[in-house]
Amino acid sequence: MLASLQMFGFMALWSPIFLGVLLVIAILYVLAVGRWRERMATEELTPTKQKTYFFVGLVLLYVIKGSPIDLLGHLMFSAHMTQMAVLYLIIPQCFILGIPNWMYEQLFRMKAIKRTFAFFTKPLISLLLFNGLFSFYHVPFIFDAIKTNMLYHAMVTTVIFISAFFMWWPVINKLSEWQTLSNIKKVGYIFANGVLLTPACALIIFADTPLYKTFSDPQAWLNALQLCVPKGTLASLHLTGPEMFLSMSLIHDQQLGGVLMKIIQEIVYGAMLFFIFIDWYRKEREKEPSLETIASPHPSES
Repeated sequence: MLASLQMFGFMALWSPIFLGVLLVIAILYVLAVGRWRERMATEELTPTKQKTYFFVGLVLLYVIKGSPIDLLGHLMFSAHMTQMAVLYLIIPQCFILGIPNWMYEQLFRMKAIKRTFAFFTKPLISLLLFNGLFSFYHVPFIFDAIKTNMLYHAMVTTVIFISAFFMWWPVINKLSEWQTLSNIKKVGYIFANGVLLTPACALIIFADTPLYKTFSDPQAWLNALQLCVPKGTLASLHLTGPEMFLSMSLIHDQQLGGVLMKIIQEIVYGAMLFFIFIDWYRKEREKEPSLETIASPHPSES
């Protein structure tokens, strides 16, 4: 497969400009948590684990949106849905956990940003916003219109990513003043997310015909490819349609995409529930008086 992708050229395969942008972000992050830390009125050291989360997020972002996987996401619907799952269900968590609390505190000193953030991270609003945007994005005529327009595609992808950041915030942020959900509510929140995402996946999985022209109609497919392949390169290629790169039928590729999205979602949400229960158990144990405290006599009794 990779050999056949070589025809699209280096720019389409490896997105060097996007890689450069991510490298600049990485350098700024290193400076912010290192040399510039004292200038930002904090001496708090950023743990290695937290830095790792941030860099894992950057690497995953490049793999999903800058490597050949991004090109595959325009050629195969199953690759596209895998992109969506990682981009919206995993990467935002890495960034939330990777950004130090003092950075958030500095950001929230700006009242407009704090109010906006407080509104969009309200559990019900963030829940409906992300799942609503994701579901509407995969309505066929909306999807095809966005996938064939570079500006629309960039805007919508960014907006859904931000909404995913808001969606994960109530569950995993570590700032004490932003803890709006108890552990039992977090469990309900995760289950609600799974339920709300199911209709979009079901529409894709159980459809008996290809839904999206950008993955079935050769001309629409070529128009969508212009989002990541230079026009000059496309003009020099003899491309007949997405079937050139598929080892299965279009409908099976579409169904596989829906199944992969649902499987990854279940794995991510299941892992989140596990960590919530572990945290819940730990907090309950901390509330219990130790056996030594119970067994030792009160000073007045000795």
